[in-house]
Amino acid sequence: MRASINAVNTREESMTTDDERTGAAGGGALATALRGLAAGRVVLGAAAIAAPNALTRAYGVRPSPELGYMIQIFGARAVALGLGYLTAPPAERSRWQRLALLVDTLDTVHGVARLTRGDLPRHAAASLTALTGAYMAIGATRLARDLA
Repeated sequence: MRASINAVNTREESMTTDDERTGAAGGGALATALRGLAAGRVVLGAAAIAAPNALTRAYGVRPSPELGYMIQIFGARAVALGLGYLTAPPAERSRWQRLALLVDTLDTVHGVARLTRGDLPRHAAASLTALTGAYMAIGATRLARDLA
C-alpha cells in the first residue's frame, strides 16, 4: 500500500514539476491562472477578515454579528488555501489545488441549491456562485489534465 501511495505522489510531483519547468501546452497558462486564483483567495479572504460587514453589504446582504463571524471564517479558509498554494514547493501544489477544488465544488453546489430555493437575494447568490463556479472550473480543468 505504501508503495502505491508513493508512486501516486511521485507521479503528481513529476507532473507539477514538468509543467512549471517547461510551461507545457496549456500548463503555463493554467499554472498562471491557478496562481492568480490563489492570490485572489488571499485578497478576498483578507477583505473578509478585515471588513466582513462591508463585504456582506457589497453583495446586498444585511450584516449581522453572526454573519460577520461566518464571513471571517470564510476569509481565514480562503487565505489559508491561497497561501498554502502560493508558498508550497512545486511538488506539493497539486495537493493544495485539489483541496481548493473540493472547497470550490462544495461552495458551488451549495450556491446552486440556494439559487434554486431562492432563499437569498438573487444577486448575492448568483454572483458568489459564479465566482466559486469559475474557481471550480479552472481547478477541474487542472485535475482533468493531471489525470489524462
